[in-house]
Amino acid sequence: MRFSSRFLLGAVLMNGSLGFSAAAIATEKSPPSIWERETLTGDWGGARAALKDKNGIDISLNYIGETFAVLSGGVNRASSYEGRLEFSVDTDLQKLIGWTGGSTHVTVFQIHNSGHNVVENSGTTADPSNIDATPTTRLFTAWFQQNFNDRFSIRAGQLAADDEFITSDTAGGLMNGTFGWAGVLAANMTNGGPAYPLATPGVRVKINATENLSVLAAIFSGDPAGRNCSGDAQQCNRHGTTFSTSGGALLMGEAQYAINQGKNAIGLPGFYKLGAWYASADFADQRFGIDGSGATISLGIDPTATPIQHRGNWGIYGVADQTVARMGDRSLSLFLRSGLSPSDRNLISFYVDGGVGIKGLLPGRADDVLTFGVAYAKISSDASSVDRDALAANGPPQPIRNEEFVFELSYALQIAPWWIVQPDLQYIVHPGGNVADPNNANAVVQNAFVAGVRSTIKF
Repeated sequence: MRFSSRFLLGAVLMNGSLGFSAAAIATEKSPPSIWERETLTGDWGGARAALKDKNGIDISLNYIGETFAVLSGGVNRASSYEGRLEFSVDTDLQKLIGWTGGSTHVTVFQIHNSGHNVVENSGTTADPSNIDATPTTRLFTAWFQQNFNDRFSIRAGQLAADDEFITSDTAGGLMNGTFGWAGVLAANMTNGGPAYPLATPGVRVKINATENLSVLAAIFSGDPAGRNCSGDAQQCNRHGTTFSTSGGALLMGEAQYAINQGKNAIGLPGFYKLGAWYASADFADQRFGIDGSGATISLGIDPTATPIQHRGNWGIYGVADQTVARMGDRSLSLFLRSGLSPSDRNLISFYVDGGVGIKGLLPGRADDVLTFGVAYAKISSDASSVDRDALAANGPPQPIRNEEFVFELSYALQIAPWWIVQPDLQYIVHPGGNVADPNNANAVVQNAFVAGVRSTIKF
């Protein structure tokens, strides 16, 4: 009897142990469900991880699709669709060919839309969509980087300044392009500068002076459109393969101070940046030109006059991005960015944006992010003055450009690790800075209310 009891007890324990082990093995071997994968297509049967871990090749394929509707104001009360397929390949040359500290990166876009895009419908200077661009397939960035002992790196190739300069992680939760490559740069640099969707040849150096302090310095080709472009810059460099060396040089520098960035940091993380840029090309005066007799005259009085040219252009800016509260998975972050440029040769002379990002606002939604932002762009006094000159010379209707405000509320809903759905609301005051309505010369473009939704999928 004792033997039987012991036998039965041993059999039960063994059976439970084997069952537990089998379950553990099954759990370990079973692939994650589609809703748990980091990418929609998974690990390709282990090939994706092996390619990255053994060969240093990381392939990514992402698709962003969005629809926007101008519900009131703007130029056209209409809806639009913008889409972008992004293919990127990053390589770790140490794993691939034994090159210590070397890496490469290439990104290609396939961009498409439904015709009139949201910026055309809204009539704004700040594009409500940060993926909006001329439909095409284009090379965006392609570069080689060499790191030296984590203290110094140099990157060369086809570069985009908005990948590293004037960035704010919190502002990145918004969809309007001005919260990325700020209007004080986009509107003032030649053909928008080296930023999406137009990168340019360049060289960037990064020095990690201390654990907290880094310095970025770069030189880019001054005109991403290429030589002799008199029309749309994106059409002139339609496929991103112009590799422009025209337009002089654009120099950028930025000091970055980071706090509490480590995983085990006790304090709240933050980034503080101070930057400047200088372009060596000639820039047209916003107000004055030379008429046929050689006299200096306002362009508002004689639009056919040849604008006075200024040698060079410049701007300075600052960024603050600070997490101010954290409780478990929830966090509250604030951002503030500002910049200025000389009034005589720039459309926007002063710019400031700021806002708040809340991660994990709703219970059980730890990865969702709610972001609210406000941006203000001041039309330069010289650009406003040319409108006043035209009004004095020709009489009404002649609106006076002054400023543009952007208010945006966006909620990024993490459906799965590979899928984000993002509803978005924007209200733009004085679209274009208070300009004439192309559909009614006697009126200005009315304040635009724009609503949209974006889907981002990682394949």
